[in-house]
Amino acid sequence: MTAGEIITFFIVLSILILVHELGHLLVAKVFGVGVQVFSLGFGPSFFKKRMGQTTYKLCLVPLGGYVKMVGESETEVTEGDKKRSFAHKRLYERAAIVGAGPLSNLFFALMVFFLIFSFWGMPQLTTHIGDVKKGSPADKVGMLKGDRIVAIDGQEVSKWEEMSSIIRESKGGSLLIRVDRNGQMIAFTVKPEITTVTNIFGETLNVPLIGVVASNKLLRERMGPLRALYRSAEHSWNITKILVFSIIKLIQRAIPAKTLGGPVLIAQITSQQIREGFIPLLFFIGTLSINLGLINLLPIPILDGGHLFFFLIEMILGRPVSMKKREIAQQIGLFMIILLMALVFYNDISRLLLNQ
Repeated sequence: MTAGEIITFFIVLSILILVHELGHLLVAKVFGVGVQVFSLGFGPSFFKKRMGQTTYKLCLVPLGGYVKMVGESETEVTEGDKKRSFAHKRLYERAAIVGAGPLSNLFFALMVFFLIFSFWGMPQLTTHIGDVKKGSPADKVGMLKGDRIVAIDGQEVSKWEEMSSIIRESKGGSLLIRVDRNGQMIAFTVKPEITTVTNIFGETLNVPLIGVVASNKLLRERMGPLRALYRSAEHSWNITKILVFSIIKLIQRAIPAKTLGGPVLIAQITSQQIREGFIPLLFFIGTLSINLGLINLLPIPILDGGHLFFFLIEMILGRPVSMKKREIAQQIGLFMIILLMALVFYNDISRLLLNQ
């Protein structure tokens, strides 16, 4: 990685952390909660400025941040501070302040995708064939690398996703596929082969395939603002589903823990996206923002999701969970986070050593 790529990585990470912490800050101020410290990063600060009742800090370790509010525990609040104390706000106000961080990351990702789709377009793989697997149905009928599939059973296709969907829905029945080969139209009758494949979650599926691989050629699907907003929401939702299923499969041990990565892996992927261009980098930033938002919503004490879980218990019981129980839970949560960090750093270092 070059110095510029490392700097870009820290900028990307700082932007996502800033978005998250700003969510907490702004909603806290909306509900009249006093904010004592707004910190971007941990450790010693190299920049500090007090504005109003809040001290804003930039710290040396840009791997997180925090918002320190008045009255985060009832024991530290004076009578005069109760009106702007977090602990003395109504349940829905506290939940909104805590949930604002992860939701800000999810909303930020939606806006990133919206801007890409509105001004640049939505990238789609074309139906150009990048390779034909030897002995596959496509190979047997004479389809070649470089052919562009233009229609299947009379239905015109221009995107790889459309083509794949039609083949999957065929359930193995014969298809009439028309291709453009250097300006010459050629038709083939192809019978897809039911093939056992393993998806990203380690599950085995039986799907009809013809044995062709996509090229790296892309087209940009242009769209208006409303459609761009719809496709952005759809894209965000699809990423969210994949990440949630991945977490479930990790818990079920269907996906090995060695696939987890930390800051080093994120830096490496950021570096790859920078080389591929600005738009791929923006897509990665949006995906990473969703990832950050979802991880913070996990019901682990010390994370935002853990606080929201305590608020849910409070709503059910009609009273807050005792401070002692919350402290014990937060210690357990901190231990879990330390273990997770140790695991991802171990995985990162292992990958680095293997790639040397």
